[in-house]
Amino acid sequence: MKREVVRVYRSSKSPETYLYMRKKDAFDGLPDALKELFGRGITAMDMLLTEDKKLARADAAKVLESIEEKGFYLQLPPPKEDYLLDLYREKGYSDHG
Repeated sequence: MKREVVRVYRSSKSPETYLYMRKKDAFDGLPDALKELFGRGITAMDMLLTEDKKLARADAAKVLESIEEKGFYLQLPPPKEDYLLDLYREKGYSDHG
């Protein structure tokens, strides 16, 4: 069974965006394009990740596979449901206060 001690970073630029990496790897070693997109990594947690670990929005086996192949796993926010935005608009809420 695959297992890895990972550090999870939260994006300083994009809400609900997380980056999983081996704890021992440096954030500076990521591709420049990814660092630009992700922004400054804010440590969210360290954990022992196994293939059967339950994660909220990712499959642990796929996370481990991506870390093994690329050195990281990028978890993007879930897609926003258009109908939720419509409900928000119907209630008369405004972005402008």
